[in-house]
Amino acid sequence: MKKPLYLLCLLGMIALNGLSQSSIKQLQQTARDYNNRGDHANAVIVLRQGLRDFPKALELEKDLVLSLTLQREYASAKTLAVALTQRADADVVCYQLAGNVLKALEEVKDCEQLYQRGIKKFPASGPLYSEWGELRSSNKDGRAIVSWEDGIQADPSYAGNYYNAALHYSKNNEPIWALLYAEIYINMESRSDRARNMKKILFEQYQELLTKQAYQLGKKTGAFTQQVFQLLDSASGPAQQGLNRETLTMIRTRFVLDWFTKNGSAYPFKLFEHQRQLLQSGLFEAYDQWLFAEGIDSEGFTQWSQQHTALYTRLREFLFNRVFKIPAGQYYRNR
Repeated sequence: MKKPLYLLCLLGMIALNGLSQSSIKQLQQTARDYNNRGDHANAVIVLRQGLRDFPKALELEKDLVLSLTLQREYASAKTLAVALTQRADADVVCYQLAGNVLKALEEVKDCEQLYQRGIKKFPASGPLYSEWGELRSSNKDGRAIVSWEDGIQADPSYAGNYYNAALHYSKNNEPIWALLYAEIYINMESRSDRARNMKKILFEQYQELLTKQAYQLGKKTGAFTQQVFQLLDSASGPAQQGLNRETLTMIRTRFVLDWFTKNGSAYPFKLFEHQRQLLQSGLFEAYDQWLFAEGIDSEGFTQWSQQHTALYTRLREFLFNRVFKIPAGQYYRNR
């Protein structure tokens, strides 16, 4: 029985599409190999040739913008990047690439407008908020933290905004939110170099809050922040002995127990639930070793992990075999 002509055409189109996608991926890989070797000129040549065979292939055009940017051919990269953002199929990466080019050219106003358009099209894009905040921060624009907080609220599972916000608050005498956002980031990006930096900041912010007593609640402080401060303050007695990993674990343990006695139902918060789960699993002390000792005494932490191999293995399985995400609706910065 002969197959209908339209079916044969359809099968042929599917086969050709499969071949074209395969060819595009091969071209992308070749260009990336050149870029990884620092040979950006040849990466550009490969991608331009690919676009002659596959005109308007979005992935090839995005890679070409990246390669031109790496080659510091910013004028050419800008022309292509701006055009990409105007395509109907433009994605978040298109706006990120265009933003990088405009930042390199120091075209701040155009870059601001670009991020505004991007967020209007992708209102839940954490990366765009994060990069918009970084643009503002680099230009000493105080609205940088507004971008990062908006990003946390819009896309609570994107790590970059927590990192930037934690850094901001650590430099602006806001230790409560610096330490909360720092610990969230560490759990989201637990194996990154930036997470190790955050561990140092986390310990420093506990020092600021519990030992220097220089922080005071503002008149407009939200109820959530007030409760966190009051319970940490109530649990801070061991800090009089000096703040170290052991006394900090005592304080944090008391805080978690008190939080769920008084506020657990009113303010469900993934970070505190995570801490309680570690307590219930008998892993909280090991978690704090990983959280604090690794940042302030890496040699001591290495020695501890070698002496407690089974416990450290359990902790790693607990931390690294799951994805840490903040659910929507758990945003309390101004509540």
